[in-house]
Amino acid sequence: MAQYSRIEVATLMRESGMVPLFYHSDIELGKKVIKACYNGGARLMEFTARGDFAYEVFLALNKYALKELPGMVMGVGSITDAAAASLFMQMGANFIVTPSLREDIATICNRRKVLWSPGCGSLTEINRAEELGCEIVKLFPGSTYGPGFVKAVKGPQPWTSIMPTGGVSTEASNLKAWFDAGVTCVGMGSKLISKELLASEDFAGLEGTVKDTLALIKKLRT
Repeated sequence: MAQYSRIEVATLMRESGMVPLFYHSDIELGKKVIKACYNGGARLMEFTARGDFAYEVFLALNKYALKELPGMVMGVGSITDAAAASLFMQMGANFIVTPSLREDIATICNRRKVLWSPGCGSLTEINRAEELGCEIVKLFPGSTYGPGFVKAVKGPQPWTSIMPTGGVSTEASNLKAWFDAGVTCVGMGSKLISKELLASEDFAGLEGTVKDTLALIKKLRT
């Protein structure tokens, strides 16, 4: 069962400004990634459940986080149906992220008051997600739409909270463009936790990058 309500998770997303995300089938490697992000100041982690037996990996990582990393909020991404959402919520997922808008997932997450963030690519989809109770909409793929799309949406709908994923990097100019446009937070995957970093196991480097990126986001928002 989730340890944090959807309101608590949404508040943390707004406060931190960044949700790191990654997938790897190696549990021990995953623990080191989460620990490095945690040491760097991150308190959110989206495990993108894309591989075979990904539920076994998430279960082990969430147990590790609960025991060793107090305050680390673990969620699951790449969820495409209600059955998968239910499975991961049984394992304690605190939020569910989807690549597209799925009303069946909205229903099952709302029933348990677990935050869900659906991938949307139009104002119509964003409006429907909000009608279904979505707190923070995922703009996906962010690289396709860009900060200009966010700014356009925020004009008539300043209440809309958007988290772009894809097309977000650690570069100051990139982050400035997104936050100037009015995003609530950003989802950051391979630009933060790259395949090269995982291959070299440069966890000290990851810790430093997370720390610097969070500090930059805080500066950009002041």
